[in-house]
Amino acid sequence: MRERLTTMRTRGTAIFFGLFCLITLGACSSGPVRRVSEPTISIQQLAVGADGGWSVDLRLQNFSSVPMRFERISLALSADGENAGRLEAAPALTVAPESVDIVTLTLRPSSEARIVVANALADRRSLGYSLEGETEAAAEDRKTKEYRIKRESALSPVPGLPGVMR
Repeated sequence: MRERLTTMRTRGTAIFFGLFCLITLGACSSGPVRRVSEPTISIQQLAVGADGGWSVDLRLQNFSSVPMRFERISLALSADGENAGRLEAAPALTVAPESVDIVTLTLRPSSEARIVVANALADRRSLGYSLEGETEAAAEDRKTKEYRIKRESALSPVPGLPGVMR
């Protein structure tokens, strides 16, 4: 009788374990989770040219678990509260999942913003900036969606690179 009871327990455990494995395997069959998160945009670097124009490296950050294609960027840039101008682009750039890419844009800043940046560089101090506007982006196999961008941060002069802030 004991042998039969032990055999039944062993079979019950084996059946339970087999069912557990099948259920676990079934849960995994749907594939990886596709998470689409809002992208962010910030300034990676601002370089002042000899002609007073700016080269602005925008950092496009994709927090999604799928690639995201950035179709359009339209942002108002302010430097220490002074309106510098608009950054407009149609990069048509795909950023890998949970990754970053850089887009370089040129800007003819307002004279007020040009002075603010020149003073910050001369005094070797940080400079607050803000970006406000929108970007159109699409996760793979989805329609383009407009995302609002509102970013405030600061840039500091880069030692050894005159006219460059990061």
